[in-house]
Amino acid sequence: MDEAVAKKPLSLAISLIVFGAIGAYAAFALIMDKIALLENPNTSLNCDFSVLVACSTNLNSAQGQVFGFPNPVLGLAFWPAVAAIGVALLAGARMAGWFWALFSLAATGAFALVVWFVSESIFSLRVLCPWCMVTWAVTIPLFFIAWFYTLGYSKLSVPARLRSSSAKMFSWIPLITIVCYLIIAVLAQWQLDVLGVIF
Repeated sequence: MDEAVAKKPLSLAISLIVFGAIGAYAAFALIMDKIALLENPNTSLNCDFSVLVACSTNLNSAQGQVFGFPNPVLGLAFWPAVAAIGVALLAGARMAGWFWALFSLAATGAFALVVWFVSESIFSLRVLCPWCMVTWAVTIPLFFIAWFYTLGYSKLSVPARLRSSSAKMFSWIPLITIVCYLIIAVLAQWQLDVLGVIF
């Protein structure tokens, strides 16, 4: 294993810890806001900045509890686990290939939900939830990190060409993430005229 590959678990561990902490904080903030709304449906949340940027619309919608309970509950379960995996890697743990495959599938599920939530927020609810956007911001790179690491560096048995290309793509994650952010921003501007509302 060359030096660049050997360093990947360190960068992976730090990324998972940071993303896990940010995602968990956003989920916790949303849960607290949901509790506040349940106690007083007319309360004004700290994240309600305008009709365009607000949390309460999403939290009170059907999309805000797609599985029958508030969506942030998923985040409270998922993100601390992501951070815990990062801590384990930092401590020197090396997981089996099947573990990374399962982790990548979980990240794919989170990514799919985010894509759906982005679509619903922009095209149906027509509002941008600040804490939701924080969750989007960390889920997107996590998805690519999970798959490129799993296919490129883990002990999962994959074809050599796929392993090589995935390993090379690992360094492209920041750019891919920025492109995804830009796509969301363009869709939001096109559908909601964000800049027009702000200025």
